[in-house]
Amino acid sequence: MGVQPPADDTEEPTAIEFGIAALDAKLGEESIEYPATAREVREQAGHIEVPYNSAGHSITVDEALEAAPATRFESEQDLFNALHPTFERKRESTSNSLLTQLRALVPF
Repeated sequence: MGVQPPADDTEEPTAIEFGIAALDAKLGEESIEYPATAREVREQAGHIEVPYNSAGHSITVDEALEAAPATRFESEQDLFNALHPTFERKRESTSNSLLTQLRALVPF
């Protein structure tokens, strides 16, 4: 997912990537060969922090894999499909907090 940041008249806006979109961008820097086990993905990319919402909260690939039911991934898309529910649960759990709701009201 991605969200456009507030418009700034001095430069063109860029998207803030989080969730699977951010994971996709970060995994592009790693060389994971598929099919791969969860252990192999952890060894290559477990340390990578991936934001799961537009506020910048993040989770490591290792933590996301812990919550995923799959232990083998035939392709990168298979990995994304397995991890997507984890990112969504994390995003939804933080979006319901009172502090997050108050931050949404403040324009800066």
